Amino acid sequence: MNLTINVSPTPKQLGENAAKAIASLLNEAIGRQGSARLVLSTGASQFETIEALLKEDVAWEKVEMFHLDEYVDLPESHIASFRKYLKERFVSKVSLKAAHFVNGEGDVGANIAALTKELQKAPVDVGVIGIGENGHIAFNDPPADFDTDLAYKVVDLDERCKKQQVGEGWFATVEDVPKQAITMCVKQIMSCRHIVTATPHPVKAEAVRNTITQPVQPAIPATILKTHPDWHLFLDEASASLLLPL
Repeated sequence: MNLTINVSPTPKQLGENAAKAIASLLNEAIGRQGSARLVLSTGASQFETIEALLKEDVAWEKVEMFHLDEYVDLPESHIASFRKYLKERFVSKVSLKAAHFVNGEGDVGANIAALTKELQKAPVDVGVIGIGENGHIAFNDPPADFDTDLAYKVVDLDERCKKQQVGEGWFATVEDVPKQAITMCVKQIMSCRHIVTATPHPVKAEAVRNTITQPVQPAIPATILKTHPDWHLFLDEASASLLLPL
């Protein structure tokens, strides 16, 4: 494991520090191979990081972006759509080489197959991977499948994951949250050359503590990140509050 932990006083500073790390890794890849491939996560915990990333000096026209997950049968017009999230907050503000989205509408199997074909054309340089309140990475809720070789698959969402979506304001009630989502799978996430995790806010403190202190296990999916050769974890004081002094 090659883990670096950076603790900032505020979510804003966390986002700025994480964005600098992401930009540096993208620029290294561009310098080495002429282009870079990026996976972006979404959710309330990523607001500050994405906002700060837009201000970084990156040759975005040489960056190909992939989307991490999306709900099944949720229209893009819905406030909770992650396609909508990424297009409004990021893709519409930079000139990317390409942007590939997870589409949970229509023929989901065909959508996954087409996206997988694009994703597996070359390695991903930087994966921006958050940690959920239940310890999930993407929508790999516990117990997560650490073994599948699929790039993306349809999964059932657990109750704590649904409650997080309500708590963040994306849905009015748990019953409104879709029962299923398409997620990038664990092995595919772990194949990213570098992983940057931005995890602010007090609601993430338990998941952060469990991720760092507990053994690698499907019951705490984010623990698998500790086996990655280059993982950068960015916390704020609130999300780091249950850890011993670092």
